[in-house]
Amino acid sequence: MVQVSNLQRAPSRWRAHPSIVLAVILTAQLMVVLDATIVNVALPHIQRSLGFSSSSLSWVLNAYVLTFGGLLLLGARSGDLLGRRRTFMAGIALFSLSSLAGGFATASWMLLAARALQGVGGAMAAPAALALLTTIFPEGAARVRAIGLFTTVSAAGGATGLVAGGVLTEWASWRWVMFVNVPIGLAVLVVGGAALVETERRHGRFDLAGAAASTAGMTAVVLGLVEAGAAGWSAPITVGSLAAGVALIGLFVRIETTAAEPILPMRILADRTRAAANVARGLGYAGMYGIIFFLTQFLQDIQGHSSLVTGLGFLPTPTSVFLASQLTSRVLVNRLPAKTLMLVGTSMSALGLLVATQLHTGSAYPQVLASLILIGAGMGVSFVSLTTAGLAGVAPADAGAASGLINVMQQLGAALGLAVLVTVFDSVTSGSHTVGLSQVAGLGGSAGTAARAALVHGMDVTFAAGAGFALAALAIVALFVPTPARAEVELRMPDRLRAEVEAAA
Repeated sequence: MVQVSNLQRAPSRWRAHPSIVLAVILTAQLMVVLDATIVNVALPHIQRSLGFSSSSLSWVLNAYVLTFGGLLLLGARSGDLLGRRRTFMAGIALFSLSSLAGGFATASWMLLAARALQGVGGAMAAPAALALLTTIFPEGAARVRAIGLFTTVSAAGGATGLVAGGVLTEWASWRWVMFVNVPIGLAVLVVGGAALVETERRHGRFDLAGAAASTAGMTAVVLGLVEAGAAGWSAPITVGSLAAGVALIGLFVRIETTAAEPILPMRILADRTRAAANVARGLGYAGMYGIIFFLTQFLQDIQGHSSLVTGLGFLPTPTSVFLASQLTSRVLVNRLPAKTLMLVGTSMSALGLLVATQLHTGSAYPQVLASLILIGAGMGVSFVSLTTAGLAGVAPADAGAASGLINVMQQLGAALGLAVLVTVFDSVTSGSHTVGLSQVAGLGGSAGTAARAALVHGMDVTFAAGAGFALAALAIVALFVPTPARAEVELRMPDRLRAEVEAAA
């Protein structure tokens, strides 16, 4: 438990004030999450400015996602051992400084290094933020509402990043997709320094071997999947990367089962509901990030919209996520079982992806809009219950690792899902066209029409594969999340969270 007598000194009117603490945590989470996508719309401008090759450009995204996702568990452990407030503040400071450096980058390697450091800072801040949230909001109803807002920010952050990236790139420069984090980070540091309180530090050691194995393993698997689309499944780099990734992930599991201080205690995954909720969350993000990545190119390269119009075109997604998650956390969670909400939300996301499989070169925006709203609303409905299930029943000592795992599944699902979908797209289109998405906009006549049609067909097949991720999540929830009997305490009931926190404390 948090020892009030050991809290950091802060102005009494702000210290641990729930509304101020929640505002700090949500602002930090939004900044960290949207940076996974804010550069998407700006990628063509970054490529021309810093001389990226077509193959290396994807690492502007991967450098952030992989370091962020790969180090989240170590970041969560840091919060347990060093104090969650201290870890959160250090992560935001590193994130802000690396954003400033990235905005001033004059060479490709400088931007990639800055993006990687952003991921390190995010990996420190994100799990500490969620752990602080569960500390400040021990009561069931209050925590459910706070988790609803946190889930909204987490789920909508990716699409919000696209909107912000389009606006900043069109009205200022691609460099502002990096610079924008600096004033926000400074505000979080100032207000957070006054409002956040420190948690009790635990004694123990860092599981550096586990962190290295998990990060290297995930990076190798993503590299192998990406190279499979470009070089083929039998290429040495594909086979070697995938084999190394699987071996390293296996080593990570072995380390975690024998380490005295593991970054991911296996007992967290012993609960069937908690494990299923985390896997379903990762699969949900896999489908969502895929459609965002390809729809960005569809709107710009196929239909010729500007970066501003493209970014604004994604605005319905965070809006629908927000409205659906608020409806869920304030109304539906008290009227329907958690499993029902998971199933309904996941089904809506799958339907949205299936709608996207019907796109063609002349599709009107309302068809895209229907897909984005269904996916956003589905995520808003399902992820509140998935997040709550991922944290329910976790002992205070494991709160950092459990919250870190939720963020890991989000990033891992996004990275692996996008790698799989890129491979599917490359496999479908490799024999049907000779130009890529970045070149098709300049083609006219029958050649341009044929190239666009071939690329859109590849996207349709890719969206079907994305729907497969959502359907897999649906199956996991249906099979592995139990339906509580009427007499049992359900996840949807606020009293369960209250009772669990009090019992664990």
